[in-house]
Amino acid sequence: MGEYRVLTDEQVEHFLDHGYVVINDCFSEEAAAELTGSIWTRLGYDPDDKATWAQPSIHMPSHRRFDVRDFAPKAWDAVCDLVGEERIAKPYRWSDAFIVNLGEGADRPWVDASAEVGGWHKDGDFFRHFLDSPEQGLLTLVLWSEVRHQGGATFVAADSVGPVARYLADHPEGVLPTEFPIKDLVGQCTEFVEATGKVGDVFLLHPYVLHAKAQNVLRLPRYITNPPVHLTEPMRFDREDPADFSLLERAVLRGLGVDSYSFRATGPRESVVPERVRRQERMKAEEEQRLAAG
Repeated sequence: MGEYRVLTDEQVEHFLDHGYVVINDCFSEEAAAELTGSIWTRLGYDPDDKATWAQPSIHMPSHRRFDVRDFAPKAWDAVCDLVGEERIAKPYRWSDAFIVNLGEGADRPWVDASAEVGGWHKDGDFFRHFLDSPEQGLLTLVLWSEVRHQGGATFVAADSVGPVARYLADHPEGVLPTEFPIKDLVGQCTEFVEATGKVGDVFLLHPYVLHAKAQNVLRLPRYITNPPVHLTEPMRFDREDPADFSLLERAVLRGLGVDSYSFRATGPRESVVPERVRRQERMKAEEEQRLAAG
């Protein structure tokens, strides 16, 4: 794939070994504040009165979309390093579809990340999954607020690429989003990370990385987004020249424990319309009314 734009050799190996890499300082606090400033109006909550915080965690709809190449060029370059610019479906955009954590699990004592905590999942509720699926080339965690220890971070199973890759290789007919044996897959993992960081940090994750929402016992408002990177075509694991493998594909091969792998999907590639979409459509209409009134 040639020389890397921003990734160091250490970051490359970290992605191949642990399924993710952190890119710091991708945008400023001022840029974040401009986009997050309307969150409380959209929610209809008072930031100074926790009694108004009706829901501990909210997946908000989007109102604005913007090109990552312009907004966060460092993050864009890192995505190009991991996937290959020519293989990214463009435009690659982020949005203000914030995932707000105001106090998830604050009524319970803190529990460190492990296979036993609840909520582990593989992203991608909108398509049938195959080993080579192009719908999710990368997952992202974009930090729009500071995310502290015990403050609602994302738990990451950093050794989950292998178990998920092997499961998908064994199921060329495809796997619907609700069909993954998550308990079994995360039960094979032993390396767990709490994805904390500061405003402007971006976690780029392999799409096979299992993750879960951590508790926010601090009850400090936490804002992130998690837009996927889409690929122009399915991944390939049997390229003639090994130098043509993307880091994304190399991580799958490392998870499978092979240098090359011939994969052919035997089931239909199909989209799924999750209930989340209908729910967010209703939320967006309510938010637009609040914004107009404000």
